[in-house]
Amino acid sequence: MNTLGMDRIASALADAARWRIVELLAERPRSVGELAELTGLRQPQTTKHLQTLARVGLVTVFPLGQRRVYAVETAPLIALSDRLRELVGTADAHAGERDVVARYRATIEAEAAVADRERWADGRTFSFERVLTAPPDVVWRHWADPDLLASWWAPPSMTVTDCAIEPRPGGRVVLDYRDAEGRYLSTGEVHTAREPEHLVFDLSVLDGAGAVSFTGHYDLTFAEAPEGTRLRLGLRITGTTVDAMPYIAGIETGWGQVLDNLADAVGRGPEHVRGT
Repeated sequence: MNTLGMDRIASALADAARWRIVELLAERPRSVGELAELTGLRQPQTTKHLQTLARVGLVTVFPLGQRRVYAVETAPLIALSDRLRELVGTADAHAGERDVVARYRATIEAEAAVADRERWADGRTFSFERVLTAPPDVVWRHWADPDLLASWWAPPSMTVTDCAIEPRPGGRVVLDYRDAEGRYLSTGEVHTAREPEHLVFDLSVLDGAGAVSFTGHYDLTFAEAPEGTRLRLGLRITGTTVDAMPYIAGIETGWGQVLDNLADAVGRGPEHVRGT
């Protein structure tokens, strides 16, 4: 059954009276009068509901002399049941993403209790580590090449308009992306770039007016490992504003996801760069 047919079935069953009629017809075929009596509806109302159900194939009418008896058709219900099981399966398969949102919400609530002044999170540090299945020069390119960087640094649902870490002292750092809710811009500067071993840069998250919400100082090392590359990322926060609270709350979860994206991108290889 196509999506339009499924939508019509779901719409027909969304009405409480029609749902009750289908429940009664599931027990056995019934006349309009019997259905009206059992549901507490007037017969004209009951007839209209039955006509709606018949149009989407959920009931069939049997004229028996002067009586009209209605019976339920199970095929549309089976199709709806199958579709609902598919949706449940999809939701279960992606339960981890819902858990990420739940953890983020819990972190926001915890941070809101302490984000009561400017510079409230200054000096806070974070550290992340990943072992990536590619040599250091390949991992380095995924940071230094704008197209490769854009393939993993922002969520897939975002549209990246500018993304770069120029691997030289004084080089530009920018992450500019959009979604249906708005624009998200961060800018900064590279301080150390020793290919393919060490990368240090600042990145400031800007608010809608272009003011700095907070600045992150990033220190990355790329060390050769038997599996490929051991990547270590250290992050220290400065210049925190009260309005930066949702961003700070999302750092742990967000960078965990971003580095998972990097691991996938490195494993896939450059032919899967976003937009190609």
